[in-house]
Amino acid sequence: MRDMRIHALAAAYREGSLTPLRLVEELLFASTAWADRNIWIVPPDVEVLRARARRLEADGPEGKPLWGIPFVVKDNIDVAGLPTTAACKAFAHDVEASAPVVQTLLDAGAILVGKTNLDQFATGLNGTRSDYGICRNAFDPAYLAGGSSSGSAVAVALGLASFSLGTDTAGSGRVPASFNNLVGLKPTRGLLSTRGVLPACRSLDCVSIFALTAADAEAVFEVCAVFDAGDAYARLAQPGPLPAAGPQGLRIAVPRAGVLAADCDEAALAAHARALDALVAQGAVPVEVDVAPFLEAALLLYEGPWVAERYAAIRDFFDTTPEAVHPVVRTIIARARDYDACAAFEADYRLMALRRQAEAVWAKCDALLLPTAPTHYTVDAVLADPLTTNSRLGRYTNFVNLLDLAAVAVPAGQGANGLPVGVTLLATAFSDRFLLSLAASLQPALNTRCGREIAAVPAAPDTLEPPAGCYALAVVGAHMSGLPLNHELTSRGARFLRRTQTAPTYRFYALEGKVARPGLVAVASGGARIEAEIWAMPQAALGSFLAGIPAPLGLGKLTLDDGSEVIGFICEGGRIGAARDITTLGGWRAYLAEKLQRIV
Repeated sequence: MRDMRIHALAAAYREGSLTPLRLVEELLFASTAWADRNIWIVPPDVEVLRARARRLEADGPEGKPLWGIPFVVKDNIDVAGLPTTAACKAFAHDVEASAPVVQTLLDAGAILVGKTNLDQFATGLNGTRSDYGICRNAFDPAYLAGGSSSGSAVAVALGLASFSLGTDTAGSGRVPASFNNLVGLKPTRGLLSTRGVLPACRSLDCVSIFALTAADAEAVFEVCAVFDAGDAYARLAQPGPLPAAGPQGLRIAVPRAGVLAADCDEAALAAHARALDALVAQGAVPVEVDVAPFLEAALLLYEGPWVAERYAAIRDFFDTTPEAVHPVVRTIIARARDYDACAAFEADYRLMALRRQAEAVWAKCDALLLPTAPTHYTVDAVLADPLTTNSRLGRYTNFVNLLDLAAVAVPAGQGANGLPVGVTLLATAFSDRFLLSLAASLQPALNTRCGREIAAVPAAPDTLEPPAGCYALAVVGAHMSGLPLNHELTSRGARFLRRTQTAPTYRFYALEGKVARPGLVAVASGGARIEAEIWAMPQAALGSFLAGIPAPLGLGKLTLDDGSEVIGFICEGGRIGAARDITTLGGWRAYLAEKLQRIV
């Protein structure tokens, strides 16, 4: 598995052992191995990615601090030319301009790989509430990925991007970081532009950053933290605590004895204890504090009138198309109708009182250390009780934006089941760089791994034998991994097996039309080997797949280079007509690359 940390990629580029185009090819291949995680809403587009890589190579890295660094974006953030869905298919709409935070990264030379799955309308901390499938944990698909920025975290953890953008209103940039062994920066509200982001709670929303290390998160933050006068909620940076050279002498607040034990499982408690021990070993001074004001403020987010902001963000759509909204999300947002202006003011008065109480805590400490989440549920457990479990996940995250704090989630090792566990460092607004420096000291003391570093992308099997109940299916064109029609396979439960070639008994053609299609024709002589992919297609799904194949294409027996035969795409030779012969290119990807080169 390639080292996807920003400095490692930059070093490989400088040494000449890697190019952006080569990295893009690696990512396109790697992404096919993780189809079961439901990471993507807008998956990688091979033509777009290759064009971006070539353009970067032509322009060079000068003036581009993130040159050639791949990233992904949560699909409630606008990207020009791509739909924004917020994980609701009926809500999908095209946008003409990228959110400023995305455009800033593109201008810095970063490569946008795709748009990722989330809890619908960013409502949830678990990743199960999406029209695009339940996003699964990078380590164990039976467990939660966390949410709402689920796909953004899983993509980075699996090495499909170096960093990602999420959003964080209640913990969506921190809980998924904890569950997938990542650093999650929830910056001070307003430092990263939220223009072009579909609001959850507009007055509280933040764009968050997932990264493999605190240093990577800081590198991205330094590029993104640009004041946006067009964002009504943007704030100019203000002086905050100076970045720490280390924890020496810092006062680290922790809850009074017994508070965590009442709610956290053994893994979360052990992670918190490990983190505190590591900080103390580096010279920090622990201070017990009363966290009751923080925990009470957390309850206001979903049990108070702030839920009305979620309704305000999609009011017209919600009122006219309620059936299109995920049932759990619909239940939550419908509660907005229970609150009036009087309730909103009363809740705000209470929040101001809690902020004043929290000030007493900050007078005693430099940072607060908490578990990121008190436990890690299985997907089945959350589906059985979606509201109670989700509420518990936000116990140590929901209050952060309400109290105007900054936070950095840090990996803190693994539980007995091998799943990651995390802690969070918190401090007052504009303490972002201070917290990142503290996280940079803490992370290596707790866990030297990044993401799912212990596991490589699954190797291609040595056999063509598909699992029981599946056919081996060879594809040679737009159905290959990373190409536009690949979803017709994955949506039917097909799984990638390996790359191969046909026997040297075929000619290959580009059938022109509205969409160019490949035509593979068996010949008695003058043939060549053509690039192919083998997929395991469920037998029950093959009929519907075949029904969608337009003439003159069809499925038949295709011979591979090793002499074996599988079901594959073939073309009726007599209906080739004036189609261009592209046999010498050796495959559809090479044809697309040549076609793009002619356009560029």
